[in-house]
Parts: sequence; C-alpha cells; structure tokens
Amino acid sequence: MNSSGLKKATPQEQLQILKRGLVDFISEAELLKKLEASYTKSKPLVVKWGADPSRPDLHLGHAVVIEKLRQFQELGHDVHFLIGDFTAMIGDPTGKNETRPALTRDEVLVNAKTYARQIFKILDPELTKTVYNSSWLDALTPVDFVRLASQYTVARMLERDDFSKRFKGGVPIALHEFLYPLVQGYDSVAMKADVELGGTDQLFNLMVGRDLQKSAGQTSQIVMTTPILEGLDGVQKMSKSLDNYIGFEESPRDMFGKCMRVSDPLMLRYYELVTDVPLTEIATWREHMASGAINPRDLKVRLARTVVKRFHGEAAAVNAVEEFERIFVNKGLPDDMPERSLPASRFALEIDVAALLKELELSASSSEARRLIEQGGLEIAGEKVRTIKARFAWSSGQDVVIKAGKKKFLKLKVT
Repeated sequence: MNSSGLKKATPQEQLQILKRGLVDFISEAELLKKLEASYTKSKPLVVKWGADPSRPDLHLGHAVVIEKLRQFQELGHDVHFLIGDFTAMIGDPTGKNETRPALTRDEVLVNAKTYARQIFKILDPELTKTVYNSSWLDALTPVDFVRLASQYTVARMLERDDFSKRFKGGVPIALHEFLYPLVQGYDSVAMKADVELGGTDQLFNLMVGRDLQKSAGQTSQIVMTTPILEGLDGVQKMSKSLDNYIGFEESPRDMFGKCMRVSDPLMLRYYELVTDVPLTEIATWREHMASGAINPRDLKVRLARTVVKRFHGEAAAVNAVEEFERIFVNKGLPDDMPERSLPASRFALEIDVAALLKELELSASSSEARRLIEQGGLEIAGEKVRTIKARFAWSSGQDVVIKAGKKKFLKLKVT
C-alpha cells in the first residue's frame, strides 16, 4: 500500500492534476467523491491499466496513459499494471477492420517480460503491483463464461464502433471477439478497481467494466481515457508497424533525433501529453512561436532532452544534447562512429559510389544511395559527392569519414 502521498494534495488538488489531457472522464464528480473518501481514510485508490502483450515493445504512444498512472502513483494511490496474458490469446480487435490473430501463451509470456521491464522506466517498481489476468480467468468454468456472456446482448456489443462498422460492411465478426470486452470488464470485478485508464479506443471495454462491477454489487470504476498520440508523421497514430514511433528502449541518440524531426504543432502536442510542463506555459510558447519571439528548434531540444531523461537518465540526456550540438549545429562528428576497412586498390579506378554505400551498409539499396547522392546528402572526407561514378586518390593508412544523410557516419580505414 502506498499511502505516503495521500496527504500531500487535497482531493481538489489531486483532481486538477489528474484531469489534465483526458478525452473521456466518467465521471469527474464520482472521482472527486472517491478521492475525498481516500483522503479521509488514508486508503489509496486501486488504479488499473491493462495491456495485452501483443508486441514486444512499448513506445511513446503508450507513455501517454502510463504518465497518468505515474501521476496517480505520486499522489499516493495503488497502481496495478495488468498484463493481459489471457486476453491476448483472444485478441482484441479494437481499431481493426478484421479479426486480429490471437497469440499463443508462449508468445504472450515472452512479450510480457519486456512490458514489465519497460514500464518501470516511468513507474516506480516498488509501488507498482503487476498482475496477470490468467490468475483468475483460467479458473472460470464454461458455466461461468455462459453467465458472463448472459449479461450483455448482441445489440449492446454492436454499439462498439469497430463491431458496428464491420457488421454494416459485411466483414465477419467471430463470436469469441464478443467475449473480449466482457473478459476485460471482468478483470475490473476481480481487481475491485476504483479507476481504469485506457486510450480512447478502449472506451467501450472500460464501460463494460463499470456495468459488470455494478452487477457484482461493487461501486463502479471511474473511466478515464487519454488521447491517441500521433506518430512522427503527425497523421497516423504512433505505431511500430508504421515506423513512426519512438520506442522506450531506443538509444538516447535515436530518441533525441526522432524528437527533433517532429513538426512544430506536433511538438507542442507531445509536450501536452507526455511531459509535466504546465499547459499555460505551452499556450504561451504557441503564441511566441506564432509571433516569431521564440525559435521552435530550442523547444524541440528541450522536448528531446526531457524524453531522453525520462527513459535513460540525466547524464544520457546531457550527452545527447551535446552530441546534437556538435554534429548538427557545429558540424562536428560523433565519437563512436562504426568503422570498416577496404584495400586502397579498390579505389585505384573509377568506382560506383552507390554500390559502395550499399556495401558499407550506409543505404538499404543502390537506388536509395543514388537518390541520396542526387539530393546532395552524401559527404566523403568533408566534400559533397554528387556523381554516381567517382575516383578517389586514397592511399593505404588513410582514414576517411563518410556521412550519408544527417545521421549516418562511418570511418573508412583504407588499408
């Protein structure tokens, strides 16, 4: 039990902190009532967030809801991180237009280990209770599942947006998919959750939890949903499959560089959803950016430093800033460039530069390398290379730095 923070903020003060950045809040009055009872009795609320380990990696999109969990934790409430090892084997179709393949138990458990490790980059492991829903769902009998299914009608299930669209579009819906919201809702009954968090795409499932708790004679949980964070493209939601994500376990350099790539409006949204910067300050930045009184690049550096610090610590954040300044501002070179060796005889005659870049793994293909050269993105020994065919008068023992694009560096040792 974590009651140490309960007396540090009044229920009204807690409410003001916790309501920031929410989309759905059902309901503010109910949460205030729970906070007041918690404050009076020094009894923490049980705050639930569940994740099906369908993929092995967490990214900044997940951090939006995990940051809200951290706020509850810092206010003295009990955070329960639910790993859906049972529900992942059903497969939640949320946001999908077709049945999502279910995972095997072994796949789920492998991914679950990485989730449990990564989430503690934000949450305090000493104050977080990790639970697996198989611990109570495996015990349910077929009769129990029939009773559970009897509490909801098909009409109610078709109120869920993705089910409704698929039904109207003639896309098949398997019967087991209707079980998913019921099972997720039953998790709240088993855990006696006071609050459940999730993304906006989880609203229906979270509301099922309220209904099932009421049927079980419990006080219904508070439902709080957070926005779906756009990826680096600023259009589609952050997703590893779309390669528009910032992963929890990416290197400080990559994490910093990706933050610097986001658009100015998206940068401010990231500030709102994954940092503690006051909203009034962010609003002032928006005005100053519009008037030209502040350089957006400086705010991006601050954002990038904040994100790196969250996942890698202060020292890594400082190093990332210094390296960025050295490479991209002062035109310096990174300290830890990869090295390759090639004999000087390779360069005695004219060579295909695009093929060389592919060989050195500085481009995925010769065509990609040709585009890079044509766009002026290749520098060799400090000089831009704009021709596909070139001759280099390099001798044995010479070190040559190759820069492909903005972030790829290689030291070529001529032997």
